[in-house]
Amino acid sequence: MNNSERNKTIQQDPKVRITNFNEVSLGFDEKLMLAEADRCLGCKAAPCRKGCPVGIDIPAFIAYLKENDMDGAVAQISKDTLLPAICGRVCPQEKQCENFCVRKTKLGGSVAIGALERYVGDYALKTGTVPEKKPANGKKVAVIGSGPSGLTCAADCAMRGMQVTIFEAFHKAGGVLVYGIPEFRLPKDDVVAKEIDKLKALGVEIKLNTVVGKTITIDELREQFDAIFIGTGAGLPQFMNIPGENLNGVSSANEFLTRVNLMKAYKEDAITPVYCGRKVAVIGAGNVAMDAARTAKRINGDEVYIIYRRGREEMPARGEEIMHAEEEGIEFKLLTNPVEILGKDGRVCGIKCIKMELGEPDASGRRRPVPIAGSEYVIDVDQVIVSLGTSPNPLIRKSCKDIEFSQKGTIVVNEETMMTNVNGIYAGGDAVTGAATVILAMGAGRKAAKAIAEQLGVE
Repeated sequence: MNNSERNKTIQQDPKVRITNFNEVSLGFDEKLMLAEADRCLGCKAAPCRKGCPVGIDIPAFIAYLKENDMDGAVAQISKDTLLPAICGRVCPQEKQCENFCVRKTKLGGSVAIGALERYVGDYALKTGTVPEKKPANGKKVAVIGSGPSGLTCAADCAMRGMQVTIFEAFHKAGGVLVYGIPEFRLPKDDVVAKEIDKLKALGVEIKLNTVVGKTITIDELREQFDAIFIGTGAGLPQFMNIPGENLNGVSSANEFLTRVNLMKAYKEDAITPVYCGRKVAVIGAGNVAMDAARTAKRINGDEVYIIYRRGREEMPARGEEIMHAEEEGIEFKLLTNPVEILGKDGRVCGIKCIKMELGEPDASGRRRPVPIAGSEYVIDVDQVIVSLGTSPNPLIRKSCKDIEFSQKGTIVVNEETMMTNVNGIYAGGDAVTGAATVILAMGAGRKAAKAIAEQLGVE
């Protein structure tokens, strides 16, 4: 048995990477890949698969890597996902597949499944490998939104021989993959665009600048397509509703990251520039908050703070993202809650906070933060970015009265088939769950594609 320790990926030095938007993690080289693949025990029960929302046969593709058979690894992993270069980079493997690895606690740590998946995905992109699809069967599927759930549903339907058209509101396809996740975590041209090119090679048509509910209605799509999948995400930001949120210099993380990632607003010649102060406070502690803080640091943030009302153990961001933020000089203000954003001449000049302590667990299972009376203090900042989660855009709800929605504005579906209360209309991803992970959205897209195929009589 190989009892070696888990191999670490190659990464940019923190002092260097805060000066650029190049990818932080450079993954494995061939030597590291082979060494890490050799650590996999090839468990017949494959407990790691329990944590994968798209059901990748992990031991099977790693078995090919052990022999350095890259074409075999690509062919194997393509049975379960067409987006391995994306999944390998942004999925929270430590909470999913790697969490179930039998090596986790006693044998040097879990196998670095995500890094190995990325290695396979990058090889597939370099070689332009596109799996074979089944013959056309005449069935037509409309996919609304080109985020992870939409892309996955489109890919699986296209592989089954269906004619798929994606309708995307933005001028670029990719959804949250292009507007929400920074370049230094997920390269847009080298990874996302090339993964989408694989879908185009399968015959998937992508119609950009098309807002379903305005440009075309769902009722019109129902007349043209045999099935519809709604994967519009959750792009409506939430705020704290505290005094000062309307000051200049306050924005949502969603707006800030969209301008930077999708419109390259950090460049001097940007058509839609973004304001970024020298002293930046980011409210929240999820992955999006880490992305916003690390982005601000790269633009011109001398001092960047993460303000979070709970402690470190309760932070919802991935451990890797928290570690990277700390390495890059982001300062964490934990057990701290903003109560007012201060302004001067209409602009942010500070943020008033109160210290917190943890009480009894709340409905989420985390200990409830309780204010400490008289502990207010002010942090000197000139920009505030709010990252407290998002909810689905109400446009679909307003444009299609037949579909059932929850009180939170999410689409209600059958969890087994992902079909809404309207026959032939399916939904998945953040539009159903609220803001969640890329891989969970992909899992929903895969489940919906299977149900669509069954309903339409496609094998």
